[in-house]
Amino acid sequence: MKIKVITVGKIKEKYFTDAILEYTKRLSTMCDLNLIEVKEVNFDDINRNINDEGKNILDKVDNNDYLITLEIKGKELESTELAAFIENHYTFDSRVLTFVIGGSNGLSEEVIKRSNMHLSFGRFTYPHQLMRVILLEQIYRSMMIINNKAYHK
Repeated sequence: MKIKVITVGKIKEKYFTDAILEYTKRLSTMCDLNLIEVKEVNFDDINRNINDEGKNILDKVDNNDYLITLEIKGKELESTELAAFIENHYTFDSRVLTFVIGGSNGLSEEVIKRSNMHLSFGRFTYPHQLMRVILLEQIYRSMMIINNKAYHK
């Protein structure tokens, strides 16, 4: 099982880095996880930032990737539903699951159009650094559910 997570910007806080490293370690026995950071763009023009970051994201997306963008207006799933989706995907499809977390200004229209699935973690806005931890935790939780482990309860 190959999973790619593409994010904008670097993590600056040690506590986020520690959490990301912990979930990466836990997931290493259950899937081939590839974390990719693209450069955060900081011009005065927010639209330019979003579009430049979008190009950087799409440069890391392969043609066959099944792209899942994290968006406030996306589809909300329960943890068991995400696990079932991941399991079904890898049962019937060999494409790499690629999750995208945009920068603080959001995702470009090009990235949203390329997306195969628009996923929401609720209507709250989270710092994109924290969202990495939340996403990795949910991927880990999904893997535990798929493997009938007790963590998810």
